[in-house]
Amino acid sequence: MTTIAIVGAGSGLGGAVARRFGREGFDVALVSRTKAHVDALATELGGEGVNARGFAADVRDPAALSAALDAAATDLGTVEVLQYSPIPHRDFMKPVLETAPADIEAPLAFSVVGPMTAVRQVLPGMRTLGRGTVLFINGGTAVQPHPDRAGTSIAFAGESAYAQMLHDALAHENIHATQLIIPGAISPGHPRKDPAVLADTLWGMHRDRAEFRRYAEPLEA
Repeated sequence: MTTIAIVGAGSGLGGAVARRFGREGFDVALVSRTKAHVDALATELGGEGVNARGFAADVRDPAALSAALDAAATDLGTVEVLQYSPIPHRDFMKPVLETAPADIEAPLAFSVVGPMTAVRQVLPGMRTLGRGTVLFINGGTAVQPHPDRAGTSIAFAGESAYAQMLHDALAHENIHATQLIIPGAISPGHPRKDPAVLADTLWGMHRDRAEFRRYAEPLEA
């Protein structure tokens, strides 16, 4: 059996995606900075019949992230689906005129170096399988920059460019890179942004392998 690795896994969207893909027979690797949190989520999922395991890594530490994904593939099976969806830190969201060059280093490590590291780690396994999906999840500033959230606006734009290039470069290898834009907050009970609804959307993006980008709901003008 193959594995979905969820980088930035939490009890909300990460848990919902784990359940959705777990119902389809995937093993689940939960990657987060805090091992205790993903271990607790893995135990909860196990009680629901999902084979899940937690792995600790800070996405800003390339060596730790690579090691976690390597351990996931060894313990659970080749990573067929990679989801990159860690939540940005609040201190990445300064107004543009208050953002110094040094302030952009952490957001870029988080949203550009992190996903590049993760993709490079799992790509050989996907190529061996002859298939794969990379799911990028971003907020609305990835496509509509906001002057009060300069760090994420700049870094998400870089992540979006990387994801688009992967989509174009890997399509002929049956590896589908795709991006879901979620404007605003993930909201339990919301008809389009409830975690379970978003998990269904992400399953459809993996299954249908169609367009590069999908929106959870339209962006405000």
